[in-house]
Amino acid sequence: MTRSLPILISGALLGVFGIIGAGLVGFSHDITAERIVQNERDALLRQLQVLLPLDAFDNDLLGDRIVVSSPELLGSPETHVYRARKGDKPAAVVLNPVITQGYSGAIKLIVAIRHDGTLSGVRVLSHKETPGLGDKIEARRSDWIDGFRDKSLLNPSGDAWRVKRDGGVFDQFTGATITPRAVVRGVHDSLLYFDANRPSLFGKRDATPPSDNGETSHE
Repeated sequence: MTRSLPILISGALLGVFGIIGAGLVGFSHDITAERIVQNERDALLRQLQVLLPLDAFDNDLLGDRIVVSSPELLGSPETHVYRARKGDKPAAVVLNPVITQGYSGAIKLIVAIRHDGTLSGVRVLSHKETPGLGDKIEARRSDWIDGFRDKSLLNPSGDAWRVKRDGGVFDQFTGATITPRAVVRGVHDSLLYFDANRPSLFGKRDATPPSDNGETSHE
């Protein structure tokens, strides 16, 4: 019995330390998860404000959000749409489509479209394209992505929404055509979705979700 007492004490201490350790891990995970979510929110807000001038809207962009579904045009079962309003009037929307035709994987974008159907801007959120080639879609690597500003379905029109190598008006990169081709197509598809769903995209948050051209749910 005397010999077993230290073993019991050691086992109890190990159990206590195990419980404390698990608690600390869980606590750290909760804090880290909250910090990650906040950092992602701050990063997204900064990107949104780059695409939409602060004087273009006066509502809470991150709060005025809906989720739509149009995998064919927006590349994902669920796509977030942030609505910008000025004086309670529609000003613009920001979509976050996912392009699945990238050279090395999916390319995530944010596409800002004014109420009149013109592009306020486009930015790349994430990608896995080849450094030094495909990564020129990033604003910090080149100004290529700025070429979408003020474009629309009518400017350019039809087949001109392609890279020059395919007969369009958008530049491709030397040694890398697949990446810009995919981005051009993704931005054009975003404009097509916006054009087909403009009234419902600017509906009230408690409005009945539309079912045409992709279902919409409100958060």
